[in-house]
Amino acid sequence: MDKSPDAFRTISEAADELDLPQHVLRFWETRFSTIKPLKRGGGRRYYRPEDVLLLKGIRHLLYDQGFTIKGVQRILKDQGIRYVIGIGEGRPVEALERQPADSEPEDDFASESAVIPEDDMTDAPPAPSRLKLPSFKPKPAGLTTADRDKLSDVLRELLDCKRLLERAREG
Repeated sequence: MDKSPDAFRTISEAADELDLPQHVLRFWETRFSTIKPLKRGGGRRYYRPEDVLLLKGIRHLLYDQGFTIKGVQRILKDQGIRYVIGIGEGRPVEALERQPADSEPEDDFASESAVIPEDDMTDAPPAPSRLKLPSFKPKPAGLTTADRDKLSDVLRELLDCKRLLERAREG
């Protein structure tokens, strides 16, 4: 039986949904203060749908867009949580509206110390969000002719190095 889209996810369910190992999610909690799963007695983590969307956005920025952890931290600081959640929802960047991070509460999720009693864990949907999704307009993608020429030169040099290494291995 599949869970409702509004149901809380355990760390194993969230990791499976994101196609990541569980230890990566635990590590991200140490690097991104905005990742705050609810914790029940015994420290068991429960991710809300918004948490999973935030994780999807972070995953997309790190793995698909090639950002570093510091880069994603900067995006979270400058653009806000809702921007990264929008990315996690698969919204095009152009569809997200920009909102300064100063006007958005940094911590719009439950506090780190939130604990859910065992019998309060239900599949009830979370309270509706009260914040608008921010957005950001990136610089146009693409390389200048000069950058492309530099990269072509570097590629040629690398190929020459590869040929030299192959000759050295043969001889």
